[in-house]
Amino acid sequence: MAKSKFKSGFVAIVGRPNVGKSTLMNHIIGQKIAIMSDKPQTTRNKIHGVYTSEEMQVVFLDTPGIHKRQSKLGDYMNTTALNTLGEVEAVLFLVDTAEGLGGGDRFIIERLKNVRTPVILVLNKIDRIQPEELLPIIEEYRKLYDFAEIVPISAMLGSNVNTLIEQIGKYLPEGPQYYPEDQVTDHPEQFVCAELIREKILHLTREEVPHSIAVTIEDMRVEENGVVYISAVIFVERDSQKGIIIGKQGALLKEVGKLARQDIENLLGSKTFLELWVKVKKDWRNQERILKDLGFHRDM
Repeated sequence: MAKSKFKSGFVAIVGRPNVGKSTLMNHIIGQKIAIMSDKPQTTRNKIHGVYTSEEMQVVFLDTPGIHKRQSKLGDYMNTTALNTLGEVEAVLFLVDTAEGLGGGDRFIIERLKNVRTPVILVLNKIDRIQPEELLPIIEEYRKLYDFAEIVPISAMLGSNVNTLIEQIGKYLPEGPQYYPEDQVTDHPEQFVCAELIREKILHLTREEVPHSIAVTIEDMRVEENGVVYISAVIFVERDSQKGIIIGKQGALLKEVGKLARQDIENLLGSKTFLELWVKVKKDWRNQERILKDLGFHRDM
């Protein structure tokens, strides 16, 4: 029996904020490259995750959550997510079964009607509902859109994720292996390190501060002793936020550094010295020039 030909392609993951898009992609590729938080609008850029098996290679685009815009940064995030839909072989529309069908889901479905790409409805967080609740939820979404496939999963537990990968394979064309089999992202290491630092701030701060921060890597190099030296700057919008992130006698910033360094060392496989600085850039989320300096380039 002849071996089936290798398949490859790009798949977008879209959905409302906080439905588990980053959790799903991290589970599929087996390594953390997209940050996770219980706060919405965590992902700001298209994160490219690479899944490779003997049969196929899938490049996942974990897009920012589509949401009501409140700033130029929010406008960028929506544009990035929506523009992705026409660039891929399939779209995973991820929804939170525990939350139920909401206005944000309807907004995205209306946008999906304008693309010809096959859309797979992924019903996430099935571990948080009763089994008998699932069928009515499926019917509710099915009335609104003719989905190519419908797959219930738990991204957190990994339930039924292998089935989802099999369904994705049906929509991939025969093609080359774009990346080496051990490569899990096409983002530079500096980008992932900055995101890991931002994740720790999201976990350790509350209220308005998380959406007012951005992280850039100013310097990253390997010293003669093999230790990776990283200098990162955390940007905030107000002096009061700077004080919150630094914390009493620098305690919170020290905790951010400790937790981020652990993840970065796991990512790089090397001992790391991490130096963090906090600077104020007033109202950076609404200033095009600053957004570009921080890497938020609008996809038009």
